[in-house]
Amino acid sequence: MKKVVLAYSGGLDTSCIVRWLRERGYDVICFVADLGQGLGQGEDFEAIEKRALAAGASKVYIRDLQEEFINDFIIPALKANAIYEGKYLLATALGRPLIAKYLVQIAHKEKAVAVAHGCTGKGNDQVRLEVAVGILDPKLEILAPVREWEFKSREEEIEYALKHNIPIDVTKKKPYSIDRNLWGISIEAGILENLEQEPPEDAYMITKGSTQSASYPRYIEITFANGVPVKVDGKAYKAKDLIMHLNEVGGQFGVGRSDMVENRLVGIKSREIYEAPAGTILYTAHKELEALVLDRELAHFKEIVSLKYAELVYYGLWFSALKDALDGFVAKTQKLVSGTIKLRLSKGTCVAVGRKSKHSLYKKELSTYGKEDKFDQKLAEGFIKLWGMPYKR
Repeated sequence: MKKVVLAYSGGLDTSCIVRWLRERGYDVICFVADLGQGLGQGEDFEAIEKRALAAGASKVYIRDLQEEFINDFIIPALKANAIYEGKYLLATALGRPLIAKYLVQIAHKEKAVAVAHGCTGKGNDQVRLEVAVGILDPKLEILAPVREWEFKSREEEIEYALKHNIPIDVTKKKPYSIDRNLWGISIEAGILENLEQEPPEDAYMITKGSTQSASYPRYIEITFANGVPVKVDGKAYKAKDLIMHLNEVGGQFGVGRSDMVENRLVGIKSREIYEAPAGTILYTAHKELEALVLDRELAHFKEIVSLKYAELVYYGLWFSALKDALDGFVAKTQKLVSGTIKLRLSKGTCVAVGRKSKHSLYKKELSTYGKEDKFDQKLAEGFIKLWGMPYKR
């Protein structure tokens, strides 16, 4: 039997895929990536493994990739201020190239001829996984059963699972399609497809709405060292613990929600809602710190780089030469991005209210209108004449 390594989540689709591939002569090896989808509560990977084996998998690999996810994917994207179309902090998009990396590694180890995934034909993730795998090993075949199998509905999949004794939870009605990891949650489908409908509160998982969130503001301080968040309120945290802490704190104040109609890679517009409390807090603080320590030309050019970086991540081009080159530029910009930003969290908002850095380019004696003013205003006349000279006819 030809071996195939399947990116396995334990859900209905990938559980049916295991059996479906077995029926077509494949020896199915499942790979489960722990990217913190338990959101600090833990995930029952033992149950997921049993489900995969019951569905027909010959072997199951489970890898805790949370530290690698943070250090090699989340932190670089944070340093780049990567945010897609002004709202999406790329939580799902950042996880896909890491999953692809291990699909290829396990395929090599098992001498598999193919890898497989459970993505639909209209989503972004199929592109991200397949392009990444293609870059890492162009010789591997890629199978996408959901794009070609005979099932036309979730109900038909459930019937198939029951027929073959695949242990799935078929009692819960899940109106939304949800993908989550340590960095954030993506939510779509169901009532959200009605663009005139406000997302109901039951769609959100870790943030409180304005009527439930704390009525008082919360002030926190985020400290960075060379672009990396290292402390909250003066207390040092490991990266994972820092993100989990900010997810909890931000969620209590409704911080990190976004509701957007985004341009998918495959050419359609889609309504998505996202939750990313930690990401929103860290992005806001990091951007404010850069505004304090980067000179004008560098700061403005980095805005262009941030936009392109976010597009590359969203488009599945994490392992591309351009993204690799942009990492070099971003790394150079972070050498002086050290300091502390004070933020106010309140009713879904996250606003910077204080800034401090030894690399600050702010000079009070030049910007003040008080008696400490040392700015020579007489210089302005000559500057304006020179600046405007090219535009006089």
